[in-house]
Amino acid sequence: MNFDAFEKKVKDLGVLGIVVTKDGKEIGKKLWDEQCRRNVYSASKSFTSTAVGIAVKEGLLSLDEKLVDCFDEDLPENVSENLAKATVKDLLTMCLGQEKAELMGAQRPVYEEEDWVKMSLALPFVYEPGTKFVYNNVGPYLAGVLVERRAGCDLVSYLYPRLFKPLGIARPTWELDPYGHVFGAGGLYLTMDELHKLGLLYLQNGNWNGKQLVPESWVKAATSKQVENDVDSFGYGYLFWGGRENTFRADGKYCQWSIINREKNAVVTVVAECRRSPELMDAVFTEVFPQV
Repeated sequence: MNFDAFEKKVKDLGVLGIVVTKDGKEIGKKLWDEQCRRNVYSASKSFTSTAVGIAVKEGLLSLDEKLVDCFDEDLPENVSENLAKATVKDLLTMCLGQEKAELMGAQRPVYEEEDWVKMSLALPFVYEPGTKFVYNNVGPYLAGVLVERRAGCDLVSYLYPRLFKPLGIARPTWELDPYGHVFGAGGLYLTMDELHKLGLLYLQNGNWNGKQLVPESWVKAATSKQVENDVDSFGYGYLFWGGRENTFRADGKYCQWSIINREKNAVVTVVAECRRSPELMDAVFTEVFPQV
């Protein structure tokens, strides 16, 4: 694969690396910096989605469970009608019902409240759950905490034997909240190749070297359009973004992407320090995917 035209388009966009796999074979890789573990930001959410899918299979939780039952000891004194309606599924679609984003990167260091679970549930549920897309870290954070509580261990320890180790990913670092819960909405540190493996796993319908790590039904649901989003027409799955040419992707701030293209049986993963994501995304679709 020739990256010359791609490199010319992205020369000032802060791209650190790109890797392309088609039909199970790596057909291209280019590094502009060494591969070290970096914050993949909200691409972490797709790993939390994976944990929920595995937990559903293991009977630890259900998408239909009400949050008031899952977090019965963390509820505000007055439970609103919309909070009472919210389910685990609503944690995964950015349609939780809250009005604005919370637990975002610039907010987390300055919260005075240390119990983020209670704080999150006390925020106003302005909309009926499932009806309005508002990008918000509360949902995936609570989803991760729920898996931890049901599994009786932290999210990294839960995923290590079930996901990370089978994929050949050494135990990673992941941001914690003040009470020690893994922050399932962000803060996972991975190399480009490690992030790429998640895309490959989902391209292979959850199967890795003959072992079904994630239920195929979950993979298909998570990377299918579950709801409309407020950014484009491609929709949002279970903590995965829809994209051009029927793709779905794990997507982190500053362009940490693992893009799954089932029609081409390919995955393209990019890591970058880029604040002009539309330009970089356009370069991937005009200069990289046409060669796949």
